[in-house]
Amino acid sequence: MTQHTDLPSDLLPTTVREFLAAHVARDADTASSFLAEDAVVVDQDETFRGREEAHAFLRDAGSEFEYTTEQIGARRVDDAHWVVTVRLEGTFPGGVAELDYRFTLRDGLVAELVIANHPA
Repeated sequence: MTQHTDLPSDLLPTTVREFLAAHVARDADTASSFLAEDAVVVDQDETFRGREEAHAFLRDAGSEFEYTTEQIGARRVDDAHWVVTVRLEGTFPGGVAELDYRFTLRDGLVAELVIANHPA
């Protein structure tokens, strides 16, 4: 059952919190350390399989733009599934985007991460 309550960051699982902190800081090495070896990351319908491919994606994603990131929502779907909504503002086309980071956790690591536009 989906819980629609917005959660403060400190109530998110440590793995999700620390992954996002590293990702926002553009520290792909640290962010990748929270991924399972067989992790799957999907962004804009492009799929990256395994920690190495995901690391390359995290290292390069958005590197050509300047932007800020703000968490604007979070919810627990169940013990293994969490959704964090972030707002990006920057020099990319459109200048503003709201994205859902949909995490699937397994054994304390990110097994799957789907990054998609937040529904309006």
